[in-house]
Amino acid sequence: MGATAADKYVGGIGCETLNRRGNTPDGQCAKSCLHICRRDACNSRCLKPFEVEVFESCALGWCRLEIRIGEETGRGGVRVLLHSLAFGTLRPLVDRNPKSVITPKQMDMTLDVMSHSLVYWTQGLVSRRLMGDGGRIYAMTSSGGDRVSPFYGPVSAAKASLESHCRQLALELAPLGITANAIRAGVTDTPALRKIPGHDRMIEIAREINPHGRLTTPEDIGRCLVALSRPETAWMTGNVLRVDGGEDVVGAGLSSGPDTVAGVSGGGS
Repeated sequence: MGATAADKYVGGIGCETLNRRGNTPDGQCAKSCLHICRRDACNSRCLKPFEVEVFESCALGWCRLEIRIGEETGRGGVRVLLHSLAFGTLRPLVDRNPKSVITPKQMDMTLDVMSHSLVYWTQGLVSRRLMGDGGRIYAMTSSGGDRVSPFYGPVSAAKASLESHCRQLALELAPLGITANAIRAGVTDTPALRKIPGHDRMIEIAREINPHGRLTTPEDIGRCLVALSRPETAWMTGNVLRVDGGEDVVGAGLSSGPDTVAGVSGGGS
């Protein structure tokens, strides 16, 4: 099986959250949410001004981003950072045919985009005083962080790394009053899911086992993320939070979060 990537990732969790962020009582989320996504993959309904572009080397975009955010909010004006990126490679780690296995470049790209970029964007926000006390950082993970599936190794590693980054960021950002949590959503029918071999069967199984008798939707996650961005969640940090209607606790094999590109689900930015 060759490399596969979500090259057109349209209309998922990140966009839905942005579309709902003005629904908070104080309207603060509408003014201060930074959504990390791929510009060419962002749903056209996505609200401005915080649609930002992720480059192959994330650092390349910082100067322009700092100016745009600074003009809109000033210091400490970014209240919510949502990391929702799905761009990685589906290949086995080991195969008798050396041309079939993951290459170092593909592995590095998958982890850099789907995991390490969270650290780099957080570094930029904090060092530039763009996020401070009351800040919320959320990253979309999947159950692939601790489960396995054929061809899923590179993205599984990225998800495990992403969850680890959230725990470490929770420790280091606590003195600044900033929280960091990973969101593990259920199987969600999105364009990214439709790129995955066997997605029809995954949808069927998830719908059968979910206690609610249906899949997770981007709207489910968007509503939850807006609620989690309120000041009352200040003591919640360093967690992997399930938002799946009970799917994970009843077991779905490798159920997944909404921004997975390599074998379990779809959604995201």
